[in-house]
Amino acid sequence: MKLIRHIAKTVAFAALLLAVPAMAAPDSQVDKRKAAEANAQLAIAYMSQGDMTTARDKIEKALEQDSHTATTQLAAGFVYDRLGEDKKAQAHFEEALKLSRDDPNVQNSYAAFLCLKGDPTKGEELLLQAAKNPLNRAPAVAYANAGRCARSAGRLVEAEKYFRQALGYNANQPDVLFQMAQIEFELGDNLQARAFLERYASNAPVSAPSLWLGYRIETALGSTAQANLYAERIRKDFPMSSEMSALREAERAPQ
Repeated sequence: MKLIRHIAKTVAFAALLLAVPAMAAPDSQVDKRKAAEANAQLAIAYMSQGDMTTARDKIEKALEQDSHTATTQLAAGFVYDRLGEDKKAQAHFEEALKLSRDDPNVQNSYAAFLCLKGDPTKGEELLLQAAKNPLNRAPAVAYANAGRCARSAGRLVEAEKYFRQALGYNANQPDVLFQMAQIEFELGDNLQARAFLERYASNAPVSAPSLWLGYRIETALGSTAQANLYAERIRKDFPMSSEMSALREAERAPQ
C-alpha cells in the first residue's frame, strides 16, 4: 500500500550497509548506540528483500544493544508490523515517538501505521502535526497521507481538504490527483472529477482504474461518445482486468 511504501522509502538508507563487516563487541555506550543503529538499518534492508528471519534477528540484536534511540525503535515498528505482530509494532512506534516527538518522519510513520490498523482519527491527528511541523521538509506527503487516512474512514470532505492542501505544495502528484478525481466523482461533482482525472492523465501512465473511472464519470455526465472511448481502451489494453469485468456488468445493466 502506498502509506507503507512511502515509509519503506524513508528508511531504505540501509541498503549499502549489507556489505558492512561484523563489528567487534562494543565497550562504550556510544559504540553500542552505533552498533544498534547499524543493525536497525540492516533489519530494514533485509526486510525490504523479504528476509524476515534475518530482519527479526537484526532488530532484536539492535534492541539488545541500545533500545533508547528513535531510529532503532522505528525500525522495530516496521519489522514487527511486517511480521503481523501489531501490538509489538505499536509499542515500538509509540516509543520512537516518545524518544523523538518532534521528528516528522516518526510522526508520519506511526500515523501511517495507525491509519492502516484501524485508528484513523489518531493517525490523522498525528499526520496534521507532521504537516505543520517546521522541521518537515515534505508537508505535502503528510497532507496526502492525512487525506488517505480520512478517506479510509469514509470522511470524504475532510479527505478532499487535505488532498487540496497537499496539491498546494505540489500540484502534480499523480496519486493525489487520482484520489481527488475519485472523491469528486463520489461526491457527485462530475465536472470537477473530469478535470482532476485529466490532470492525472497528464502526469501518469494510463491504467485500468483510471480508464474505468473515466468511463463512469463520462457516463454520469451523459457523454456517451467519450465513455465509449474509455470502454474501448479498457477492452483493448486491459481485457483481463477486474475493470473489464465491471465494464461488462455495467453494459449489461438496464439503462
